[in-house]
Amino acid sequence: MTDDQRSAGAPTLEDVARAAGVSRATVSRVVNGVRNVDPVIQEAVRQAVSVTGYTPNRAARSLVTRRADAIALVVSGAGVEPAAAREDSGTGASGEEDGGSGGSGSFTAQVFADPFFGRVVTGVVDYLRPRGMHPVLMFAETARAREEVVAYLRQGSADGALVVSTHAEDPLPALIADAGLAAVLFARPARPVPVSYVDLAHQDGARLAAEHLLGRGCRRIATISGPLDVPAGEARLTGFRDTMARHGHPYIPIAEGQFTQESGESAMERLLAEHPDLDGVFAANDLMALGACHVLREHGRSIPGDVAVVGFDDSSAALACRPPLTTVRQPVEGMAAEMTRLLLDRLARPDGAATSVIFEPELVVRGSA
Repeated sequence: MTDDQRSAGAPTLEDVARAAGVSRATVSRVVNGVRNVDPVIQEAVRQAVSVTGYTPNRAARSLVTRRADAIALVVSGAGVEPAAAREDSGTGASGEEDGGSGGSGSFTAQVFADPFFGRVVTGVVDYLRPRGMHPVLMFAETARAREEVVAYLRQGSADGALVVSTHAEDPLPALIADAGLAAVLFARPARPVPVSYVDLAHQDGARLAAEHLLGRGCRRIATISGPLDVPAGEARLTGFRDTMARHGHPYIPIAEGQFTQESGESAMERLLAEHPDLDGVFAANDLMALGACHVLREHGRSIPGDVAVVGFDDSSAALACRPPLTTVRQPVEGMAAEMTRLLLDRLARPDGAATSVIFEPELVVRGSA
């Protein structure tokens, strides 16, 4: 590009057309991703774009493609109305309809405190960025927020939604399906809806944890489950109990947690009080395993000498643990990327059927077991 061209302003479609030796209409078709353009011509236009430094006008492009080139990444929960929340718990923390600091702030803080969500964002961004697309982060923990998400998608502000639900009773997947909007879910929904999803073989992961603890010689094994109203929490517990039963252990002490470090600490305290001779613990995620290890050390138990501990996820919490945590790896970044691929495929082929992709877990052995 010459100095005269630079001084004349930003390069235009006409500049690209002259450099490529094609018409302005052909350049527009290539830039906007219209199919059935000769590959040789496409390459010539791409080279001309690179040489001229042309940057497509996103607003103008959206008029042609009717696409926003943006994806909504929605973190959603069931939520409750403020009055119900006050009756149940004395606060409206999780159900503020106005999105004020009580509800939205509490929900948002929980999301950002969990390393799982950061890994989801990483997988989504890494997949979208090379394609010139961007995620719009949205939270849908109340009825009003869910309505806003659906309206946002209806009006075309985003081309589709990637939905991460934090509660089994989350109504958002069904609302999106009923509206005929493009979406993909992270994890199998508790209630069947015709929406694609990615998930992990959670029961197989729990089987790996059980077999590893048994293989170490542990015989008095307990588990800290996830919330049992969440499909992943229920599946991990089912897989663990079933494997233990197949190896002659019909009863496994259980303390339910909430996938948080604090709940792992509380659960471990309960288990130690009721079963002081336990020698192995499977926690259904790494944050709860981290909390369990803190409590075990406070009670003078060595890890893994006195009690072996296995977590689930292979998150940053596993490496923060002392000793580093043996855990079942959930490839969250890869799952998030696949979720994004499925959504873009759905946008390219709107009449395609819903599908599912199930990832396989892997045991990562470190110092805790």
